[in-house]
Amino acid sequence: MNSKKTLDASDSISNVPSNKKNHHFRFHLPFRHLSSVFGDDWFALKAEAFARFFGTPFFLISQTVIVAFWIIINAAGFTKFDVYPFILLNLAFSLQAAYAAPLILLAQTRQADRDKALAEADAHHREALALASEQRAMFNSKLTEQVIELMKQNIELTEITRSLSERIEALTIEIHTILIKNKS
Repeated sequence: MNSKKTLDASDSISNVPSNKKNHHFRFHLPFRHLSSVFGDDWFALKAEAFARFFGTPFFLISQTVIVAFWIIINAAGFTKFDVYPFILLNLAFSLQAAYAAPLILLAQTRQADRDKALAEADAHHREALALASEQRAMFNSKLTEQVIELMKQNIELTEITRSLSERIEALTIEIHTILIKNKS
């Protein structure tokens, strides 16, 4: 018989500590210490919230209603605080644009940082999956080799058993023949 090393399931498991092995965010953990280039302080978080608000339908509809109301009351003559060509309204839009543009860029930069970290974590995850798949394939290959070897040994033992059975049968017939001759 062949003396091959017996494989067990631990051959295919990586050396990841057991408490982190099953955590579904385990590939994101190395990136938790990363903070945004603008920080995670109150201002950065509020600036990002405002920038996100500027792109919502609620903001766009509200601004459209306010501007339409502004133009109607000033053009119709209900009030005269900003007559045509609406310089005060233009100033308000300029002020809004001056603050909105940097806030939107800040939000995009922070989102890009998060996307980059998540992409790296996903890449690590894909690499770990590929490695685990390779390990499983190698493990299955070794098991297949062992099964083939066991089948060969089984065939050999079956042949030996068959030949011994035939030999025993032949000897039994021979002994039986000798015993019958001796009795007669």
